[in-house]
Formats: sequence, structure tokens, C-alpha cells
Amino acid sequence: MPRTGKPFSVRMTNCGPLGWVSDRAGYRYQATHPETGRPWPAMPAAARRAWTELAGCPAEPEACLVNLYAPGTRMGLHQDRDEAEFSAPVLSLSLGATALFRYGGLSRSDPTRSVRLSSGDALVIGGPSRLIFHGVDRILPADLLAPMTGPVLPEAVAAGGRLNLTLRRVSAIRPA
Repeated sequence: MPRTGKPFSVRMTNCGPLGWVSDRAGYRYQATHPETGRPWPAMPAAARRAWTELAGCPAEPEACLVNLYAPGTRMGLHQDRDEAEFSAPVLSLSLGATALFRYGGLSRSDPTRSVRLSSGDALVIGGPSRLIFHGVDRILPADLLAPMTGPVLPEAVAAGGRLNLTLRRVSAIRPA
């Protein structure tokens, strides 16, 4: 839940060495689950390969935020700025239902545009655009979906859900 005390509509978890958490104390990355105290599960090899092939960053990702969007959920415009390393991009991998993704500029008041992110799409936000405002306006109804590439979470996907993996480098990249 964010500082407001109200839970997000999107269900979240993490994998990798660090996980992004939110509670009344604020937003942060930490090495353990906030309720169980256990380390996050390992980041899937396929996600790490996508980072290597698409991110253009020599440093490994440290966090993979896993968001599950049910029909009717959304995520408001925000910037990804809880990381210490802004030179590394954010890599978003979409699975399941198509999302209407909105993005703008470096100021919340900048004009925005929307694009559809379908199952199998990858989006890299980096360089001068690393801190753009972005969010998910809505999950499109199942009758508007392109054919699925295969269910990842059968119950959620069958119900029109969307799974998004967002990989990030959190710590500063040290020169070699």
C-alpha cells in the first residue's frame, strides 16, 4: 500500500536480489519480503536474458517487480525514481491481456500519448526518457485481445488478466 494507507488495485510481488515495496513508511527496495522476511525468489533466466538482449546496460538487473493486473485495474501516472542508478533503463515485459499504456514527459503536466502493449511486447525506458511519467490506463477487454502467446498464470490470464515484469538496476553502477 502507498502512503495513503489504501492498497494498490494491482497485485504486486518481486523476484531477484531486491524487491520494490510500498507501505505507510514509503517506497523502497529491500532484499526480503516485508511480511515473511524471506529473500525474494530468483529472477527467471528468461527475464535476465531479455535484459541482456534489450536493455543495453552492462550491469545486471537487481529487481524484477511483478505486477498482476486484473480486469478493471490501472496504475496512475508516475515516475520510476526510487533507484540510485538512473543511467540504467527500465525494462518492461508484458504477458497476457493487452494494456493501454500512457506515457508523457518529464513533468506530470506534459502532454501524454497512449499505446497498446500486447502479450510478448517489451518496452525499454532509458536515456533522456528514463524519468518520464507513465502508467496503465486500463486493461482491454478480452474480445479486443490479440491471440495469446501462451498462458503464464492460467487463472488470471483466462480471466483477462495481465502480468508485467519490470526489471531495474537499483544500485549505482561502479566503474570497472
